[in-house]
Amino acid sequence: MRSARTGTARTGTAGTGTAWTGTARGRAAAALGALVLGTGLAACSGSQKPESAPPPRSTGTPAPPSETPEPAVHPFNGGTKGLANPVLAVKIENTAPALPQSGVKDADIVYVEQVEGGETRLMAVYSSKLPKRVGPVRSARISDLHILPQFGRPAFAFSGVQSKMKKYIRKAPVYDLSQEKAGGAYSRSSAKRIPYNLYADPKALLKRAPKAAKPRDIGFRFGAAPEGGEPTRTFTARWPSATMGFTWSAAQKRWLASWGGRPDRAAEGGRLGGKTVVIQYAKTTRSKFHDFLGSYTPLIHTTGSGRAVVLRDGKSYKAKWSRPSEGEGTTFTTADGKPMTFAPGQVWVLLVNDGKPYTP
Repeated sequence: MRSARTGTARTGTAGTGTAWTGTARGRAAAALGALVLGTGLAACSGSQKPESAPPPRSTGTPAPPSETPEPAVHPFNGGTKGLANPVLAVKIENTAPALPQSGVKDADIVYVEQVEGGETRLMAVYSSKLPKRVGPVRSARISDLHILPQFGRPAFAFSGVQSKMKKYIRKAPVYDLSQEKAGGAYSRSSAKRIPYNLYADPKALLKRAPKAAKPRDIGFRFGAAPEGGEPTRTFTARWPSATMGFTWSAAQKRWLASWGGRPDRAAEGGRLGGKTVVIQYAKTTRSKFHDFLGSYTPLIHTTGSGRAVVLRDGKSYKAKWSRPSEGEGTTFTTADGKPMTFAPGQVWVLLVNDGKPYTP
């Protein structure tokens, strides 16, 4: 396994809008779901010194039933389409045998999470639009269940989980659309070998989760760029056994992704990348789960607060992230405490260890 360093940036020449704020009822319901989940997940981490993600807290009593207002802009990408569409999260492989991936370019948000062996896996979140096909779909990880409560109760598609994690999936505030539960929405491709050839039809998946949560405020704010920022040509995020780079394209007005030093291309054609790229530094510890080789599954702590780097419009901004509980969204602020606004469009959130790349 090669050594790696924390992400580095290279410099080069190169009115605030707000997303919809969810109702008290929605926030309280999500917090309750996260509270139930939190009690089950408290025992899911372990290391030389066992620890778990901070327990969520309740945000109050649900308000009387009322119709959920439609957001003015989409809370996930700042756009105006698909404002009332359901939320679907899909777990996608992110290693060489899986490339190029299908459906990633249509996601509203793409999370990059560390998994066993220092590699990474994606969790793509869809709402404003759906691709025809998404994959290769792979198994879920415990960190997913700590990230997803902020979306309410979304649909969650994944190939499966190890047996001792199934009880945590049952307790989680998600609609389980695993291959076991929604097999008819999945198919195998002859173009790749198992396990890198499982794909899903997003529309078919959502037909099996008619009550999946609608978009809600997850803390993102979209609008004009804040003052300051450092002109940046490229940024590389590093995990113990993987790297992803993002290079600013003035022509396309977005950050073009690279994987392992090579262009990260979409199966549909073109290059993957986003309008905004967030490098969120979060403590990574050992969970109680491990793969068949004995490599432990990382637990990424996404509640609390920490530092971040936000890339938008050819600049990098030092920022701070904050998420009080698992039922609440993640807010980003500039060094002077003002909202760190994102550029409307696809958002990538790269979760890296706060410190040197670390294999728990």
